[in-house]
Amino acid sequence: MAHGFLQSFDKNIGVHSAGTFPASGINSTAVKVMAEAGIDISYHYPKNVDRFINDKWDFVITVCDDANETCPIFTGKVKHRLHMGYEDPSLKTGTEDYILSEFRRIRDKIKDDFYKLYIERIKPEING
Repeated sequence: MAHGFLQSFDKNIGVHSAGTFPASGINSTAVKVMAEAGIDISYHYPKNVDRFINDKWDFVITVCDDANETCPIFTGKVKHRLHMGYEDPSLKTGTEDYILSEFRRIRDKIKDDFYKLYIERIKPEING
């Protein structure tokens, strides 16, 4: 979801997302709630973070609650490493309505937080 939002804020920035233990496919509920927000992430697919370890990055941002502890050390040049932890809504249990509401709640929090990050830190950096 964070990838989708960042890319929607500025089509000219390169955004890549990956995980330490990527799922076999993108979560259909995440696709649904992002579509509700006007963003199509259906073409995204899970990737392992190892493929990006040696690359140069302006920002490396971990988003899952435990990702800050499990994220490997990037050996490439990283200007900024940030942790913005969120609960994983796919781990929620309960009714379908409850789970959907949790995806929406976390989606909205991610949108707000990442927009603030984009406006305050990313956009000024890319505009020099």
